[in-house]
Amino acid sequence: MLNRAVRKTVSSASEAPGERASTTVRLTDVTHEYGTGGGFRSRRERTVTALRDVSIEVDPGEIVGLEGPSGSGKSTILHAVTGLLVPTAGTVELHGTDLTTLSDRERTRIRRRHVGIVFQRFHLLSSLSARANVALPLVQAGVPKSARRERATALLEEVGLGDRITHLPSELSGGEQQRVAIARALATDPDVIVADEPTGELDTATGETVLDLLTDLGRDRAILVASHDDTTLSVADRLITLRDGTVVSDGG
Repeated sequence: MLNRAVRKTVSSASEAPGERASTTVRLTDVTHEYGTGGGFRSRRERTVTALRDVSIEVDPGEIVGLEGPSGSGKSTILHAVTGLLVPTAGTVELHGTDLTTLSDRERTRIRRRHVGIVFQRFHLLSSLSARANVALPLVQAGVPKSARRERATALLEEVGLGDRITHLPSELSGGEQQRVAIARALATDPDVIVADEPTGELDTATGETVLDLLTDLGRDRAILVASHDDTTLSVADRLITLRDGTVVSDGG
């Protein structure tokens, strides 16, 4: 278990929410469109609808899987939840705060404090040790050096990498790198975790280990997992199926 004093320091420095709302994530009538060029022989721009009237709710402790073919809108939903993307219409709320009304800086601040992101290709900095990679969000949150080292070490021990804290990413296997990425996603004790194809770069056995870690460490958080893989999606409490930017099934 993580040291309570470290948790308190992290929460204070990052202004993590003291009380968690009954619904952590709520998308209401979200539509997102973007323009694309008409091709080499055409100057006409066409509009692509990535999401159309999407409404989703995710509660604390709930794992929601997003499934559907490429281009169905899975990643667009994740980007909207993290505040990396502002939809064309609709609202995206985290604990009742509508991200679509905020500035870029305000959305970045909320993302750093309340959202952990697990990428398919890990996105670890190659020049930093495992511990330094995990501690990065704490640097951005203003956590003192001693506290962030202790927090990063404790998280790496919790994901089974206590003996690898000084190793560079190039010295770790794919599964170990993804475990470092999960530890980093949990560094600020976020209440929302989004994972985009978190096992896409891993073999089956390693992927199952990573999924077990993600679910065990995220019990009291809202988790959204986007994937094409049935095994990955099997950890979800609820499945949302997307086609051409619309929700065709919620709860299957």
